[in-house]
Amino acid sequence: MAQDSEAAAPTGEHPDRLVVAARQIRVKGPWGPTYGPIDLEIKEGGLTVLVGPSGRARNALLLTLAGRMRPTSGHISILGFDDDARSAFKHSTVAALDAVDEIEQSVRVRDLITEQRRWDAPWYKLIKQATHEHLEQMCRPVFGDLPLPPMHEFVERLTELDNVLLRVAVANTRHRPLLVVGGLDEMTSDDERAKAYERLAELARTQTVVTADENAYPGMPGVREVIHVHHLHTADVEALAKAEHAKGRRH
Repeated sequence: MAQDSEAAAPTGEHPDRLVVAARQIRVKGPWGPTYGPIDLEIKEGGLTVLVGPSGRARNALLLTLAGRMRPTSGHISILGFDDDARSAFKHSTVAALDAVDEIEQSVRVRDLITEQRRWDAPWYKLIKQATHEHLEQMCRPVFGDLPLPPMHEFVERLTELDNVLLRVAVANTRHRPLLVVGGLDEMTSDDERAKAYERLAELARTQTVVTADENAYPGMPGVREVIHVHHLHTADVEALAKAEHAKGRRH
């Protein structure tokens, strides 16, 4: 695929175009194989769920799809960027994946919103403490009709649903074409998990959204495609994932 200005066009315009095309990709860490070989194709637009055992290998695959981790071997095209993780990184977002966006539980929602606004603003702009209006602006597109979390509440006291959606909202402020969300099977409430899927499906109207789950099945409401992923190995890749993410943010 050509690496030009068309590579990161808004999703939904070309429903048959591939956002991700991976061929025989593998990641091998100091402790042995992490995943692979894997062949994978993800179409533009909609919500895609990768089915496979939860753990660090699956997380490593999600990070690879968002350009946060480079395969050890094989070839991958992301948003039209061929074997170019750095470029793909700039046009994708990762949310609710502890290797990348783990949140300090002892902070309040207000502090989290304020920090993200400062991160998004030009370096020379003074950003004051977030207000309820800022909470609405950042979180309403993700929460939809669901109640927003209280500004004064500690993150550790939020429900699982509020925690996941807040992490998505904070990560997704730039509304990039590809949104990769950590596995929803870590949620213990089936009702809250279903609501999380509903909200991701809504976001998938204007973005390509990818998540993972051990128990997803074809025909799930709001899910465009369910892809079973094999060759996920057990390995400690958390340090590698954080190192790759930190390296990308410096560029």
